[in-house]
Amino acid sequence: MSELDATDRRILTVLQKEGRITNAELSERVNLSPSACHRRTQRLEEEGFIAAYVALLDPRRLGRPTTVFVEITLQGQADDLLDAFEREVAKIPDILECHLMAGQADYLLKILAQDTEDFARIHRQYLSRLPGVRQMHSSFALRTVVQTTALAV
Repeated sequence: MSELDATDRRILTVLQKEGRITNAELSERVNLSPSACHRRTQRLEEEGFIAAYVALLDPRRLGRPTTVFVEITLQGQADDLLDAFEREVAKIPDILECHLMAGQADYLLKILAQDTEDFARIHRQYLSRLPGVRQMHSSFALRTVVQTTALAV
């Protein structure tokens, strides 16, 4: 795997914010010829710096404006319990993120719901059935202050 130089970083910065930009536009923005820009972008993809290209959807327009963070503490830390929990949580369609944590909670989930009633449905239908859960604590976000998918490169 190669090191990132300043040009690679410029390419990554632009692509994070404008994933549908054409190669011609990208090459112009980063001051490269189109062929050199294409080669570099391909290399960044092949080496895993670019993991995927996606469309970021607006949760409000899709009727899911309510963000809920759920802290989950399991009954223990045995590998089979962690594996069982992770297998089941991965099946829940409403979960955007699940993180194994250090600290008080074992896992932190990020869920988007229509409203509190919809979250109650998600809780009843999925969360309450997760294996090995000792404690669950849910927090509703009042407002998103900062949100980005762009990493500093």
